[in-house]
Amino acid sequence: MRVYGVRHHGPGSARSLRAVLEEQKPDIVLIEGPPEADPLVPLVADPEMEPPVALLAYVPGEPGKAAFWPFAVFSPEWQAMCYAVEAGIPVRFCDLPAANQLVMRDHDRSRTRIDPIGELAAAGGYDDPERWWEDVVEHVPGPAIFEAVAEAMGLLRDEVDARDLVREAHMRKVLRKTIKDGYERVAVVCGAWHVPALTAMPPAAHDDRLLRGLAKVKAALTWVPWTYGRLAFASGYGAGIRSPGWYDHLFSAVDQPIERWLSKAAAVLRDEGLAVSPAHVIEAVRLADTLATLRGRPLAGLEEVGEAGQAVLCEGSDLLSALIQRQLVVGERLGAVPSATPMVPLQQDLQRQQRSLRLRPEATSRDYDLDLRKPNDLARSHLLHRLGLLDVRWGTITQGRTGHIGTFRESWQLTWRPELDLALIEASMWGSTVESAANARARSAAESASGLDELTALTERCLLAGLASDSERSDNEQGALPAVLAAVRDRAALDTDVTHLMAALPALVRAARYGDVRGTDPRRLGEVAVEMIIRICAGLPVAVASLDETAERTMRDRIDGVHSAISLLAHPDIRVRWLATLARLNAPLDWPGPPAAAPLVSGRVTRLLLDAEEISNDEAAARMSRELSAGAAAAAAAGWAEGFLSGSGLLLVHDEKLLGLADSWLAGLSDDTFQTVLPALRRTFGGFLPPERRAIGEKAARLDGSGRPARAAGTEDEFDPERAAPAMQTVAMIQGIS
Repeated sequence: MRVYGVRHHGPGSARSLRAVLEEQKPDIVLIEGPPEADPLVPLVADPEMEPPVALLAYVPGEPGKAAFWPFAVFSPEWQAMCYAVEAGIPVRFCDLPAANQLVMRDHDRSRTRIDPIGELAAAGGYDDPERWWEDVVEHVPGPAIFEAVAEAMGLLRDEVDARDLVREAHMRKVLRKTIKDGYERVAVVCGAWHVPALTAMPPAAHDDRLLRGLAKVKAALTWVPWTYGRLAFASGYGAGIRSPGWYDHLFSAVDQPIERWLSKAAAVLRDEGLAVSPAHVIEAVRLADTLATLRGRPLAGLEEVGEAGQAVLCEGSDLLSALIQRQLVVGERLGAVPSATPMVPLQQDLQRQQRSLRLRPEATSRDYDLDLRKPNDLARSHLLHRLGLLDVRWGTITQGRTGHIGTFRESWQLTWRPELDLALIEASMWGSTVESAANARARSAAESASGLDELTALTERCLLAGLASDSERSDNEQGALPAVLAAVRDRAALDTDVTHLMAALPALVRAARYGDVRGTDPRRLGEVAVEMIIRICAGLPVAVASLDETAERTMRDRIDGVHSAISLLAHPDIRVRWLATLARLNAPLDWPGPPAAAPLVSGRVTRLLLDAEEISNDEAAARMSRELSAGAAAAAAAGWAEGFLSGSGLLLVHDEKLLGLADSWLAGLSDDTFQTVLPALRRTFGGFLPPERRAIGEKAARLDGSGRPARAAGTEDEFDPERAAPAMQTVAMIQGIS
């Protein structure tokens, strides 16, 4: 029996391990990993298997209870599996079963394990553990390194984590059984930390006591694609490495690794349109070798090639160096698993749709601009929105040529991440296909929705996902939209809070307005929207009274949302009703009592009525003059001005009367009052476009602070004949005029 201690992802360890296995010719290989995965090992030889991949252990029906065991082509455990499969010898995983580990990972560890690599690096005078490992282990091939590592680990194991003690007890148990089964040349591949525990075997009774009574769950295992980004430290992976792409290169490069690496870096920069010549590469190689010599390293490492690349290829640019770091040092590779891999039906259905719709999962972000008038693009949109309903966030809407569902285009950015496979497995409880699962998930969400706004947002998502009913399907196969819409109608009928109705309306109207774009009958949506608007109009006058500052701003936003939604709905009778309701919120100009609405709301209503041509510019100016008069409280006046002016500054640009009123009000404020209203003014004018602000400033500069144009120096009104007489006489003499 021989025990090989490795770093879980090390190209030098992987190469040395493959060499010693070919020399030892074991008749069985034991590998640190969950034993439930033994039946999955033959898939390693499948031509469709492309690392990086990971073993995924999960508990069916318990979302979030899962664990991953990642492997790259340069992982020693992966090379051990490949060797055993190619040699036709058995492979067994010997770690504690996933059924136990998935329970143990939820509990705190009794002790904190030291970082053995960090301790050895510090002893060797290194401040970077990964650099120490690369110098001492990765660059020193041969079997002797395994003996040295085992001896070093034995010196560090003063304290061992309780969880590790249980895991090592199970490893020894598997090892005893393997020897009892008649295997003689046993090769054990495990993390270097565990080597001393497997070479010094305590009595079996000792291990049985540690393993007795362990809690467990029912676990299922499968292979899933992984990414180099998830192998990196930055991803939070406990056994992560700093440079997966660099390690892949070191493992796969048959010769001249530095020259080949810097040539790859040059190619990355050329793809960005930069002129990087072979002479640059040669100079960078020389610099990397020189740096390694000066630092006493056996071979130029990542630091040397990185510094050389930044200095020569990137000409000192941190931005270009970061590009190389992302694309090469970490890498953006996404693995693949064979079609024979055990999968839940939902995963299989998604893969079928990915192939038919030509949507390839990729680790790098890729943009798609969809034209919803094309059947294939519409089907892509439906798929991505259905996955969103299932919390499988493969894609996100971006601000490309689309801003909302009201156009014929959608812009998406897709990035596949390993955890999405787990999300698919968890979502499989809702159905065996993406469509059926999304329908079931939407119906469940409708039943558990806490507010009307959630239901209308869900209605819009169902429309986007194409979950409308289909007359050709059976009742059990009908889309979720009718059920969600019925829930909206029922909730709206019972909800007496006008603000809830107002918050919920925009999403419902968008769905009603653009249902025909996606082949959905919008009439049912429009009927519910009309019912809600009628109730909003009836309750709004009472809802705008006695609002505090926060509620005032919320109401202003709600009114804007309803106003936009009604414009989108294009229902003439409803528009007339709504505008009449807004008019009721503003008291007549000669009204002697308190205002009907808070200043911010009143100002906004006045602006909406002006834009809708329900009131004239003169009436708007009269209201502005009253609200900004000297007798009005400064805070109330500022609130009214913010509500009236917010959104667009063109009103002040084109209406000099309104601009003069605003200028006169501002000029009449005292210093203390101006500081009080300044935040509201900054919010108002800060929302204008830069050209609008510039035009307003130019016009305001020509006003005198009372709303009238300022008199320019030297105009006719300021002409003084007596003072001008000497100058006129001098000019006459020069010109020879008597």
